[in-house]
Amino acid sequence: MATPQLLSRDNPADHIVAGLVARARSAQHRIDGYTQAQADNLVAAAGWAIMEPARNRRLAELAVADTGLGNVDDKITKNHRKTLGLLRDLQGAISVGVIAENADTGITEIARPVGVVAAITPSTNPGATPANKIINALKGRNAIIVAPSPKGWSTCALLLKFIHAEFDKIGAPHDLVQMLPAPITKDTTHALMRQADLIVATGSQANIRSAYASGTPAFGVGAGNVASIIDASADLDDAAQKIARSKIFDNATSCSSENSAVIDTEVYAAAVSALTRAGGVLLDADETAKLQSALWPAGKLSATLIAQPAADIAKAAGLTRTGIAEAKFLMVEETGFGKAHPFSGEKLSPVLTLYKSRDFADAAAIVERVYDFQGAGHSVSLHSKVADQALQLGLHLKVCRVIVNQAHAIATGGSFDNGLPFSLSMGCGTWGGNNFSDNMTYRQFLNITRIAHPIPERVPSVDDVLGAYIKQYGA
Repeated sequence: MATPQLLSRDNPADHIVAGLVARARSAQHRIDGYTQAQADNLVAAAGWAIMEPARNRRLAELAVADTGLGNVDDKITKNHRKTLGLLRDLQGAISVGVIAENADTGITEIARPVGVVAAITPSTNPGATPANKIINALKGRNAIIVAPSPKGWSTCALLLKFIHAEFDKIGAPHDLVQMLPAPITKDTTHALMRQADLIVATGSQANIRSAYASGTPAFGVGAGNVASIIDASADLDDAAQKIARSKIFDNATSCSSENSAVIDTEVYAAAVSALTRAGGVLLDADETAKLQSALWPAGKLSATLIAQPAADIAKAAGLTRTGIAEAKFLMVEETGFGKAHPFSGEKLSPVLTLYKSRDFADAAAIVERVYDFQGAGHSVSLHSKVADQALQLGLHLKVCRVIVNQAHAIATGGSFDNGLPFSLSMGCGTWGGNNFSDNMTYRQFLNITRIAHPIPERVPSVDDVLGAYIKQYGA
């Protein structure tokens, strides 16, 4: 457990949060002796709280109504699939007591709770992300306090109401799962970060930096800005359909939504045609300039246009050409990178930037320049029939995931047709400013105690470990 932080007499937020944390610690102590079966009941209770169809719909409708982001049907799908996949991953996973024994090393590993978790969650997924973190925390017999975004508070509050109703069925304490009171402020969020034992933060990079600076151990995620490579060998219609599906899902609220497509010049025209058939509309230079002015007024991404349908964004930008009102997503062509070229960055909207590459090596170089601006460490998407190219990206690009021939936003956080763990929080390694490079799982919510038993000595000779070096380079 973390050492309790000293409370400031002049900061009311410290005292508000201290009361929540005290209740959370008391509840966590009550379940510290839970068996694996009891811990799994907590997981099932929280999972059913969001997956039960009527409650799922209420959460999705409230999320869209209060945040103005995304769309109801996709949020229902996200709440269901991400939770179902997480429950599948956790089924049979051992998180209580002895979790591993190795006779060769004499090491026995024991899973222990981390204590009270502070969960920082974004407005883009005000139901699915808190549920994901809550379920993972409960799997390890922890208590958790959620700090939702101000716009996501009501959705989180309804989710907790549903979780507590399920807790009543199994006799679990409500205080295992709490949230900050409204109104959500920076003061209370920072106080929670300081007083918790562990922070798991998803959302703005400002919140991630605050978590790391809090003095409390923290897992944060990097910025998204996914690029998708379409090489000359790709099945263009398949690639276009998958990119479109990913690009428009929940109006591109996901950090895993493609922001750029880097297309081999040999198939560029055909790929653009395929993307057009999939619902995209390619803007001309004047239309692109109007869209840029609308999306980045005064140089900052518009809070009113993110995660909106393409037709609404086009209307706000004054785009009136025939067919634009029916567009599922908008496409713009770009050759530059960085702040002077905002379309090279994350847009959080159904807008796809197109780059033209000479060949695969050039495509990788373009992606590298995009990620030098934004998105390093997260993921890259590849549409190709050449088996070796994914390996080349994995060996040379600064990314933690290479997603091959899939709808990226569906696949990168775990899918039923790939082996990645289901998660809504993706570590981006040191490239993205994070201390982990995995999809966040229940393992990040555990302390591991190791018992070391004596084993027969294995002392190597100098020749065993340095003989080859000395033979080649001399003593």
